[in-house]
Amino acid sequence: MAETTEKKEKTPRQAMPEQAAEVRRRNFQEVPEGYTREMAMKEAERCLQCKNPACMNGCPVSIEIPAFIKHIKEGDFTKAVRKIWERNALPAVCGRVCPQEIQCEGQCILGKKGEPVGIGNLERFVADWERANGKGDLPPKAEPTGKRVAVVGSGPSGLTVAGDLILKGHDVTIFEAFHKPGGVLVYGIPEFRLPKEIVYSEVNFLERLGAKLQCNSVVGRTVSVDELLEEGFDAVYIGVGAGLPSFLKIPGENLIGIYSANEYLTRANLMKAYLFPEYDTPIVRGKDVIVLGAGNVAMDSARTAMRLGADRVRIVYRRSREEMPARKAEIHHAEEEGIEFFLLTAPTRFIGDENGRVKAMECLKMELGEPDASGRRRPVPVEGSKFTLECDLAVISVGAGANPLLTRSTEGLQLTKWGYIVADPETGKTTKKGVWAGGDIVTGQATVILAMGAGRMASDSIHKYLTWGW
Repeated sequence: MAETTEKKEKTPRQAMPEQAAEVRRRNFQEVPEGYTREMAMKEAERCLQCKNPACMNGCPVSIEIPAFIKHIKEGDFTKAVRKIWERNALPAVCGRVCPQEIQCEGQCILGKKGEPVGIGNLERFVADWERANGKGDLPPKAEPTGKRVAVVGSGPSGLTVAGDLILKGHDVTIFEAFHKPGGVLVYGIPEFRLPKEIVYSEVNFLERLGAKLQCNSVVGRTVSVDELLEEGFDAVYIGVGAGLPSFLKIPGENLIGIYSANEYLTRANLMKAYLFPEYDTPIVRGKDVIVLGAGNVAMDSARTAMRLGADRVRIVYRRSREEMPARKAEIHHAEEEGIEFFLLTAPTRFIGDENGRVKAMECLKMELGEPDASGRRRPVPVEGSKFTLECDLAVISVGAGANPLLTRSTEGLQLTKWGYIVADPETGKTTKKGVWAGGDIVTGQATVILAMGAGRMASDSIHKYLTWGW
């Protein structure tokens, strides 16, 4: 066993092929190109098949990771994807956007001395293989229970709840405010990271299972949660995300050419500005672009601006590189594509021209002081360090809050002081009978897989309620 472990530690991890940076920075095609069959099987051979797999402890939806990898090693990709489907209805999405490096792969034993098994890459491979080669088979469903569930929001947590409950025999209807399903998966994540056809394929999988989808349905306006319950739904799950943009509250923020990341990415993604001139969606196509923030959304915004024709894109962040919250892979890809980083830099005001359009941003240099409530060192201004950066487009990506549209129109729903829904962390139960919530509307902005994990717990709780009562 020791020899086998040593051999697998020395076997290099299969690097996924990617588009060259100088080519991809001007197109919206997906950056990583996926494993070949041979690469996937070779990577699967690296798995130690641990008796007590630590990798599963890092997975919020508890996929049986060694089991699906064993099927890949044996060349049985159909069994592999079905094993994943037992716990995750969105493997093509998770294989692309989950932060595996801090979750499943972060717990992999091989990662202690070398490179962990490429769990996310393998998950993506089998999902893509099934989409291209599968016969359209569906997992087995329980007998119909006669119970009806309304899922509000078709983002990752809502789709997880819908997938789980439809398999348990319940009748599920998904209500989506936008004209297309997918939530943040389609309006927030760019095409080059998560192609729309992948998301729509996963949604279609749920529809083929029997889930009903109602787009252009703004729960809280076109229909209320109470009305859904009155209309005969036995339970309601709220997974509307955290889509209320946050701003810097500095002078000049209302100048033309300044977007929230939410609006900028929604115009580019869901409204197809990236397909210009086929779609002439109104969007400022800056040549000298600044993005404020350093999370994954900031990286998405910066890389989108580059693809929309910018000559120069700069990310401005008030802390140092060590504190940047974006995934390392996203930072690496951004740098490869020519995105510049102005770290330890804080904006103080925007400067406009005679037509009210942004032309520059005034900044201060910062230095790190003592840790704040988040545990990160607090940035402190450096005296006399004021300087100006020219720009014709600025995208503000400093987080988002809870949209009050649904929550304020629903009586009996307890909220936090920030407007998020109070829900039991183990079950997703809210203070309103028959209503559950999960994902960003409960936690604030987090990852796709954590939202899915919340959906998984809520679906188990909803099933128990529909079977045994509150």
